[in-house]
Amino acid sequence: MNKLGTVIGFTFRNKVRTKAFLITTIVLAIIMSIAINIPYFIQLFTGEDLKSGSTKIGLVYAEQANVAEQLDSYWKAQNNDEFTFVKYDTSDAASLKKDIEAGTIDGYLQFSDDQKTLFPSVVYSSDEDDGLNAVAQAELSGALQAVKMQVIVQDSLTPEQIAELKTPVQFNAQNINADASAPKANEKDESNRMMEFGVVYLLIILFFFTSMTTGNMIAAEVTTEKSSRIMEILITSVSPLTQMFGKIIGMFLVGLTQIAVFVLVILGNLFMPQNKEVLADFNIDLSQVSIDVLVYGFTFYVLGYFLYAVLFAAVGSIVSRTEDLGQAIMPITMLSLAAFYVGSFSMGAPNTMLMKVASFIPFLSPTTMIVRIGIGEIAVWEIWVSILILVISILFFGWLSAKIYRTGVLMYGKRPTIKELRKAMKAYKI
Repeated sequence: MNKLGTVIGFTFRNKVRTKAFLITTIVLAIIMSIAINIPYFIQLFTGEDLKSGSTKIGLVYAEQANVAEQLDSYWKAQNNDEFTFVKYDTSDAASLKKDIEAGTIDGYLQFSDDQKTLFPSVVYSSDEDDGLNAVAQAELSGALQAVKMQVIVQDSLTPEQIAELKTPVQFNAQNINADASAPKANEKDESNRMMEFGVVYLLIILFFFTSMTTGNMIAAEVTTEKSSRIMEILITSVSPLTQMFGKIIGMFLVGLTQIAVFVLVILGNLFMPQNKEVLADFNIDLSQVSIDVLVYGFTFYVLGYFLYAVLFAAVGSIVSRTEDLGQAIMPITMLSLAAFYVGSFSMGAPNTMLMKVASFIPFLSPTTMIVRIGIGEIAVWEIWVSILILVISILFFGWLSAKIYRTGVLMYGKRPTIKELRKAMKAYKI
């Protein structure tokens, strides 16, 4: 046990001190920081206010003062900062254009003075070809529609009736096979669902990132030690099995350290003063995330990592040159990609037969089970059967990888075939 701890500590310290690890971590942290602060940098260099409420629209009262007044009052009552109105008593085009060029307003809204129609036509003028952005245009159209109704009905309806007409129709869906009297335990509101969707996707990316990066590091380190003949010295002091699992656990801790650094960088940037307001607009509430999703997600993440790690270590032990490593680990890389794609592309349909079958395939279950637990429907027994299969697979492939590792680390030259490995195992009585 002491030797295992020594190998773990040596692997961890040796890897986190390398220039490659430090440079990669620092560069990725800088990229993340820049990406999170892009809106602030744009605002800093352009001097523009990027908040959605920065659009200022001139509202001309000259031709239709009554309609303009109702529109202004209606919009203020909505308490919406998508845009704000600036009152203009004059309809002088030259004066309005001058204010647009000076940045006082982004454009102006003007009503026609046609008395033949019940509601005047509306024109928005600005110095941009595309006019208002899509969101502001939709909001303005809704406000104008509400004012149009008020103008047309006038005193024909009571304020209560007008308010009722403005209220959107409630639309609900129900399952005809469900018991109407039974509580809908599986029904989640939209915010909870979006939060869990994000957590599931993050866990899938985390698994793929860790399994690929640390797996490649494990295989590369074993191959490097073998090609430099350091392995012949190590093998005399520490057993191959202790070496293999020591490297796997050590690399796992390296991966967790890198992830922890990235999490701290992301949180540190998000809670900076210029980003707090943007973060508040997303209404993120981590209490909405189910504990089951986090616990089971971490469980499958760890088990999936060790399954792929033992395979990477075994493959690294049979390769004598680092130039041949990429081709040797290609099958494992393809398995990891398959797990990522099946899980991520099935997030929109987590209860398909493909996902149910993949949940019991150990190379795919780390991602598919996370999806089904987080945003699908799954029985508890399915979760534990999948975990049991994954644990048995780790024990089997760990045992097989240990046998290959013991043999492969002392075999030099070209990459041995399966037949040659079997002969060597018999010769070494492994």
